[in-house]
Amino acid sequence: MSAESNHYVEEPAALLVDTGLPFVVGFFFSFRLFIMLLAVRVLGTDPQVGTAISFALNYLLLIVVAFQSVGAADRTFGSMLKLPSIQWVVLFLAFSCCSLFWSSTISLSAAVAYWCAMAADAAVVVLLCRLEPMRDFMHSLMKGYVWGACAVAIIAWLLPGQSDLRLGDDELLGANQIGYLCGFAFFFAQYLMQQKVARFWILALLLGVTLLRSLSKTTIIGFLLAEAFFLLREKSMSRKTKLLIISIVILVAIAFSSLLFSYFSIYLDAGNSPETLTGRLTIWAVVLDQAIKQPWAGYGFYSIWKVIPSFGEFEARSAHNELLQQFYSYGVVGVCMMVGLYGSFYLQIRRFVTGSLRTFYLTLLLFVLIRGIADTEVCDFSLPLWAIIMFSLLLERGHTMDGHPVTTLSYRAAEICQGITSSSAL
Repeated sequence: MSAESNHYVEEPAALLVDTGLPFVVGFFFSFRLFIMLLAVRVLGTDPQVGTAISFALNYLLLIVVAFQSVGAADRTFGSMLKLPSIQWVVLFLAFSCCSLFWSSTISLSAAVAYWCAMAADAAVVVLLCRLEPMRDFMHSLMKGYVWGACAVAIIAWLLPGQSDLRLGDDELLGANQIGYLCGFAFFFAQYLMQQKVARFWILALLLGVTLLRSLSKTTIIGFLLAEAFFLLREKSMSRKTKLLIISIVILVAIAFSSLLFSYFSIYLDAGNSPETLTGRLTIWAVVLDQAIKQPWAGYGFYSIWKVIPSFGEFEARSAHNELLQQFYSYGVVGVCMMVGLYGSFYLQIRRFVTGSLRTFYLTLLLFVLIRGIADTEVCDFSLPLWAIIMFSLLLERGHTMDGHPVTTLSYRAAEICQGITSSSAL
């Protein structure tokens, strides 16, 4: 058996790691959106304490995963770095870390904590992906993410509505965050159902309805356009199933029609509010005006919050446009990193998969790109670094086994055969 394929063999030591840990990781990645809110509203802490609790749990999770993976590595870091998309992830982490030295952030300690949390997410997934069976671990992580997002969705429904009728908390949690979490988790559920790993129709419906109820406009538009692309391109799905899905969407829209009309009435009367298109244009104009003053390396990591002037009572935590966010934070270098990261992931999709799986990945990429037009994350990308690492390795694993293409259905048989061959060689 070739040395190149040794990292695919499932060693007994790796079996010591239960798939329950990846599930906990995925659950935390999604549910942490509510940790700060729950700490403030239930425990009565300050928002900073709630954020510190979230960070502490993040770092603790990394320590647990690192401890569990000691001595059980089945894949080297070097083999992962052969993938261009992961190379771009490492480059982004390195450059954003260096930018802390010139960052104009109002709190360097907070910026360091946010960077460490982002890096910890990526490190956790990397450590899990070094273990076999890697696919099972990543599927378990996605299941945890879906269940965590569903927990967030249920709590969001129970919270008092915001003044503009949207889900969330007027002071601590925006509807856009809830909507994007539900939309992103929906794609995880869709992937697991497509791979016949789980039957998440009810959970997917809950996430989709909660996304609509969040009234997060850009995310809803991105979701509908991406899923329309999926239905048009997906050949394995019957016409009857497609018509059923479209019918469900129409019925849900009708059920929420009165709420939608009420919200848009408020929206049209909002004037220059940051939630309106006019407000977004104002934010973009201000951020761009500042960005062109330092066009090469930008203002550094976590450099918008309380640095960009407030818009009335609204404090912008991000540029609300992913390309502009990268340009402001890291200048031309940031734009190149964003293009390189998403571009390499797209090329990997084109190279490694065909058929339904390719359609799914292109749909996911389309969703995050559309969402990035009018909203983005404070520190990370719309397609988080940890998710890029996970999907990149799943794409490669589904494509190659001993240097030959392997389909999803034949993967497990190929893995078993490799194990038998390795045992015989010993």
